[in-house]
Amino acid sequence: MAVSQQAQKTKSAIEQACACLKSAGLRITQPRISILTSLINRSMPARIEDIHDDLPPDTCDLVTVYRCLATFQDIGLVRLSYFHNGASAYQITLNSAAETPYHVISKDDEVQELDAGSASELRAVIAKIEDRLRASGHNKVSHIVEFFVDSVKKPEQTFRPREIGAVEELPQALQMRGTTNATIPAGTL
Repeated sequence: MAVSQQAQKTKSAIEQACACLKSAGLRITQPRISILTSLINRSMPARIEDIHDDLPPDTCDLVTVYRCLATFQDIGLVRLSYFHNGASAYQITLNSAAETPYHVISKDDEVQELDAGSASELRAVIAKIEDRLRASGHNKVSHIVEFFVDSVKKPEQTFRPREIGAVEELPQALQMRGTTNATIPAGTL
C-alpha cells in the first residue's frame, strides 16, 4: 500500500511540475519528465551526473540534462546548491518556500537537513530580506543558503536498558542478583 501512496505522490508532483512547464510556455517531453521524476524521488540535492544515472537507458544524453536543469532553474522549478568541493547540485522546488529544506554539507559531501527550529528561524529572516528587496524594486528574488561544516556529527546512541526499567534501577537489579560486580551477558542491555 505504501508503494501505491508513493507512486500517487510522485504522479501528483509530476503533474504539478508539468503544469509549471506549461505555464512557462515549455513543451512536456519524455526526457523532461524522466529528469523531473529523478528529482522528485530524491530528498536531497543531486549532482547532474547522478540525475543522469537515474534515467532509463537512452532517455537523453548528459548535455540534455544540463540544459533541462538550466531551464528548470530559470523558471524556478529547481534550485541550485553546491557541495563542499564546488560541484553543482539541484533539488526540485515544488513545495512552498516555507517547506524548503536547508542543508548542512560536510567536506565529505554528506548532506543532512538543518534541524526544524533553525530552519524555521532562517526562513523568517530570509522572508524579511526578500520582502525588503522586492519593496526596493527588485523582482525574481531568490536565494541559496547552504552551510558547510568540517564533518557531520553522528547522533549518539542513547542507552536504554531492556526489561529493567529506568537506568537508576540497574544497580538495584544487580544487587538483587546477589552481587554488585555481576557480569551482564551481552545483548541483555
